[in-house]
Amino acid sequence: MMFPSNRVRVLVSTQPIDFRKGHDGLAALVSSVLRKDPFTGTVFVFRSRRADRLKLLYWDGTGLVMAYKRLESATFT
Repeated sequence: MMFPSNRVRVLVSTQPIDFRKGHDGLAALVSSVLRKDPFTGTVFVFRSRRADRLKLLYWDGTGLVMAYKRLESATFT
């Protein structure tokens, strides 16, 4: 398992994204839209249009890690 350091910065995107995007597409969004560096160890959180799915993007020092969560019968608020 990979865990971020004890002091981690989390940024949440306020707009839904196209969930077909992978590591590189999300990193490009972080750079162009959020104007942040995706390779700093910050955790970036993105949600789907229906708000039932989340994607997290994180640089662990050796590569980009993407985590995906889908809720079966609820939505994220």
